[in-house]
This record gives sequence, structure tokens and C-alpha cells, in this order.
Amino acid sequence: MTATQHKPLPGTKVRDAVVAAAAEILGADTDTLRRDGRLHALPAFNSFRMVDMLEQLEERLGVEADPARLTPQTLRTVDGLCRLFAHAQEQPAAEPPPVSLGERLSPVRSVVREHAAATDREASFPEAALKALRRSGLLGLLVPKEYGGLGGTTTDLIDVVGELARECLSVAMIYVMHCQQAAVLVEHADDALRAALLPRVADGTLYLGSVTTDPGNRGRLLSVSSGLRGDDTTLHVDRDAPVVTGGTHADGFLISMRALGASSPESLTLVYADRKQLRITVTGDWNPLGMRATHSVPMRLTGDVPARQTVGRPGGFRDIALATMAPLAHLGWAACWLGAADGALARVVRHLRTQRDRVDLHSDLLLHRLSRVRQRLDTVHALIRHATQALPGERRDLTSAPVQLLLNTVKLTASEQCPAAVDELVQLMGMFHGYLRDSPLALERTLRDLRSAPLNYSNDRLHAADGALVLMDQEVRHAVSSRLT
Repeated sequence: MTATQHKPLPGTKVRDAVVAAAAEILGADTDTLRRDGRLHALPAFNSFRMVDMLEQLEERLGVEADPARLTPQTLRTVDGLCRLFAHAQEQPAAEPPPVSLGERLSPVRSVVREHAAATDREASFPEAALKALRRSGLLGLLVPKEYGGLGGTTTDLIDVVGELARECLSVAMIYVMHCQQAAVLVEHADDALRAALLPRVADGTLYLGSVTTDPGNRGRLLSVSSGLRGDDTTLHVDRDAPVVTGGTHADGFLISMRALGASSPESLTLVYADRKQLRITVTGDWNPLGMRATHSVPMRLTGDVPARQTVGRPGGFRDIALATMAPLAHLGWAACWLGAADGALARVVRHLRTQRDRVDLHSDLLLHRLSRVRQRLDTVHALIRHATQALPGERRDLTSAPVQLLLNTVKLTASEQCPAAVDELVQLMGMFHGYLRDSPLALERTLRDLRSAPLNYSNDRLHAADGALVLMDQEVRHAVSSRLT
């Protein structure tokens, strides 16, 4: 091929960079290089200096040369190098390596750790932690990749909240409840609503709040006194809720209400409402024993939303609760409680190992107590993992007695064993390191936070429900059935 048959030479940016690199490394005059681009004719030209030129050009131009095009003919002239790097610039940018969940989580944990004591002391919402979660992409953990999310699994959720809870149980609970709402949209919203909302969840601009508590339902998820009003196009929301976790900072809400025209408080519809569609009034304070940073204030929400923002079928909230909300709540809460207790034990063990000269690490009492604590936590861990692995094959019938009993058992066991484990650590570490509020081990805060676990959907109510389920399951079959049945 003759010179006149070459493609048009690349633009001046590439040519200027090639000439500058050749002049610097080969000691040639730039005017000479532009007139006569034969690099191989220069006295300083050799393979070592050519490697230096290629590395410098790749760095300056921000591209990588195609190894297949590194031929002697290409490397001997200015024109050849210009074509080499012009071709590299025309190639699509390489896909960046995927960011692992651990890499996303690490800076979030640092922020949570830094602010945990202050948000607990002030009973204030962890704004810095939420900003870090927004930046990390983790708000979209359960959002499918087609909507820009991470496409994570229930196991991923359990792993993430467990690590967050080691630093602050309130932040972990805020996060798991958001993910629960995101999963509801993924599994039950129609195509149009998913397309409108899930990309916002994925990019961190839609933090979801849950409005399912009711002043008159005594903690019953499937009973609400407030009813929807409106018609087939517009729904009017007027809802009082005694507890709305993170409600003052949520960008949107999933709200359960009595279905249009329904007389029964158990015929419920779930609707999505954007914050800008509502008038929101905080109707009380939040000054609890523990879980102070969840800032779960009572609220009244009023406004009009398009009927197309109904999630699932009208009157179908019970199906959503049983299929998605309850399983993720029990598994997610349990993972949070376990993470908090794991963090407490880890801090105690690290402390004991640094005090070898003051503490008898061979004491039978010390070893037996540590063993009991670890036994409690391993029991909860095994139960959570068992239930998580059992769920995918059972999602077709989560209403069966064995599956409901398993999920309830996860919640009951975790809410009993995790506080008991931390209480035992407090006794082990004594007044100074266990009981005092300003101890760096933070056992006092962790124990206060975990005291909420049996109350977060009352264990007494759950035991009563389980008793009825046991009577229904006269063959005593487990969620993961024996191969003989």
C-alpha cells in the first residue's frame, strides 16, 4: 500500500503527543519530526526507547495500544504511531472491574462507626450514614441490574446488614427496612411503576420509608383503621402512624390502607406515595431506651396520589406481606440483631487479648461464659442461614405452616438469644467495661438496642400465632422436608 492509499491521518492532539514524546525520548527536533517522521533513522532509536515512548503516550492519551498492532512498520514512523493511538482512542472504553459488596460497604462502615455514639446520644437520624449509603449504591442492593441496581440476593442482604449492625444496630435496621420496601416494588409493582421507581432506588435518590403501623391495631400488620378515598384515577391518603422509621428523611413511602370501599380493617391496599405528593406532620417525639438513631417518630401523612401507584392488586396487601414483607423482616431483623451481638463479642475478645497481663485468659468462668455467648450466636447464625437457603424452593407457598413456623422461629430465637448473649457479656466485663455508657466496648448501647428485639412485632403475639400453626401441622413437617416424605 502506498502513502497516498493510507487513511486520513489522525487529529492534531494525537500527532502533537507523538511528536512531543519522540522529541523528548529520542532527542530529536520537533520540526524535523513533523517534516520527516522516520523514527528509525534517528541515532537514538532502539527498542528500549520505543517502549518508553509507548508507555508515555498511553499515559498522556489515557488509552492502551492494541498489542496486535505493535508491528515494526507501525513503530518506525510518526505516522504509524499516530494511527496506532488513533485506533486505540476509537475503541470503546474497557468495562471497569466490578466493585464488590465489601468495597462498597467499607467506607459506609467507617462513617457509621464515626457517628454511632452521637446519633444514639442525641436520638437523631444518622444523616451521614444515609448519605454514605446513597453514594455506595447499596440502596439498590435488591434492585435488578436491568434497572441499574446490584441484583443482589437475600443472602447478600443478610451479609450487608450484619456488618452494618456491628457498628450501629439503628443504621442496620433503617437499611434493612428500606431494602424490604425495595423488594416489595421489585416483586409486586407493575411494569410502569417499577420502571418509574427502581432506577431512583438504584442510583440512591429514593430512600423508602414504610407506613404500616396503626394507632388502633396493637401491632397487627394486617389491620388498619384508615381507609383510602377516591376513584379509579386518584386516591386520597390520610394516614396516622405511631412509628415511621426514618420517616423524616424518606424520599417516598409504601403505605398500607384500608381498600377503597372496604368495611373490614383487614382488606388492605398498598400504595406508593412520593414525598412531594404528601403533606407530612410529625405528631410526637422519639426518646426511647434503645434504637434511638432510627428516629421512628409518629407521623400523619395526607395527600392525593394517582391510582396507578397502587402496589399489587387493590385489597391484596395480605399477599404482599406474607410473600415478601414478613420473610424479609424476620430474616433481616434477625441478621441485624446477630450482627450487633457479633460486634459486641468481637470487641470484648479484642479487649481481653490486649489485657493478657491483667486478665487470666485460662479462667474456667471466663472461658465458659465466652463459650455460652458464642454458642448462642452460632445457633442464631445457623438458623438464619438454614431459613435463607430453604426459602427459594418454598417461595411458591410461603403460607404453609412449616415455612411460617421456620420464619417465625428465626425471629423468636434471634430476638431472645442475641440480647441474652450481650447481657452475659456485660456481666463478664463488669461495671467499667460492661455497664458504663462511655465504655469503648459499647456493650451498654448494644444491650439497650437489642432490648427492642422481642418487642419488634411482639414475641408474645408471635408465640400465640405459632401455637395455632402447630395445631394445623399435625404431621409435624419441617420447611425442608425429609426425603422420605
